[in-house]
Amino acid sequence: MTDLSDYSGPRADIVLPCLDETGALPGVLSAIPRGWRAIVVDNGSTDGSAELARSLGATVVHEPQRGFGAACQAGLLAAEAEFVCFCDCDGSLDPGLLPGFVRRIADGESDLLLGRRRPEGRGAWPLHARAGNLALARLLRRRTGLRLHDLGPMRAARRADLLALGLTDRRSGYPLQMVVRASDAGLRVTETDVPYLSRTGKSKVTGTWRGTWHAVRDMRAVLAEPPVRLGEPTVRTGASR
Repeated sequence: MTDLSDYSGPRADIVLPCLDETGALPGVLSAIPRGWRAIVVDNGSTDGSAELARSLGATVVHEPQRGFGAACQAGLLAAEAEFVCFCDCDGSLDPGLLPGFVRRIADGESDLLLGRRRPEGRGAWPLHARAGNLALARLLRRRTGLRLHDLGPMRAARRADLLALGLTDRRSGYPLQMVVRASDAGLRVTETDVPYLSRTGKSKVTGTWRGTWHAVRDMRAVLAEPPVRLGEPTVRTGASR
């Protein structure tokens, strides 16, 4: 995990969608940067995840509507910091990398920064999940012109920008809808490499062909939506490019 003992940059709230992740929670929450708030959104766990997260100092939000997007949006609405980050709660990604994301947003390099997953170790990213992700990235390029390689769950942006997108997907299409609408709104969407490890416990989405198919189906529906005009993009002044 990343050492942030000397970090003095901008702070953020980190949204952690959670469904039965007691095995991963201690490690994930111990990697949260000092002074940041972890918002664990419990999406119907039956293994005591919510109680464990609370005992480890996280803010816990209960979201009864099942779905990755429902959990993410509940976390976004609960966030209060200027910057909001998203990260999986399964131990596959290091929240300690997020200060670098936020600094780049604050410095004006990007408005929505995504983590491009680079698998490390056997089984970190199943072949069928990679294939589905690649296909969606190509479709996204046709729809928006964005030359992204991954639609990964680790990301950061200003809270106000995300709220202005009016995100409506409450299933697996949420991450893609965020990118599409951000592009439509004129926000700068970029990516940076992050290590991707084997998750702790059983995957609810990409661990099976069926789960991957459902995710791709949800995301295809997002790509079929007509552009939503959300007003003028936020103007950043005095920022480096």
